[in-house]
Amino acid sequence: MPDSEADKASAREDLCRLLSACYYEPDAAFAEERLFDSMHAAAARIDPEMAESARRLGEAFTAQDLETLLVDYTRLFLGPPTPLAGPYGSLWLGDGSRMVDESTLALEELYREAGFEVDEDLSEPPDHIALELEFLYLLTFKRNEARRGGDDVAIAGWDQLHDSFLRGHLGAWIAPF
Repeated sequence: MPDSEADKASAREDLCRLLSACYYEPDAAFAEERLFDSMHAAAARIDPEMAESARRLGEAFTAQDLETLLVDYTRLFLGPPTPLAGPYGSLWLGDGSRMVDESTLALEELYREAGFEVDEDLSEPPDHIALELEFLYLLTFKRNEARRGGDDVAIAGWDQLHDSFLRGHLGAWIAPF
């Protein structure tokens, strides 16, 4: 893979991981770890317009105090009485009445196929947007690793999991979300 393509592939990896962090409850670590600066830097390696969007996102985040961000997070993802934007694939892929359905079970099977384990102590279901973006990061990382190693069999396997995940899960509900 040419260096510029390898750099973009690495930046996509970074963006998946950083976007995932954005869907967890906001805390001071976002600013301390310079999450949005890192996101801007990764986006700049891919596309100037994407970098501009990341820059604006970072500015909007830093313009708010933590309490305001927590109130917004609660209103959006927790309620009351119901969230404005439920962050679970099952709410978007099913009829919206159950938190765990066939789509969740299929997603868990994809996680197992890829060697991804959801921590049992995690309070969120496996189809939470942050976990799905972490999984996308893992798939992107593993595919990039196989490309760097020139392992065509592994590349094909990771490509298949990546495509299956985007078609049947995250890609099927992220737009309406």
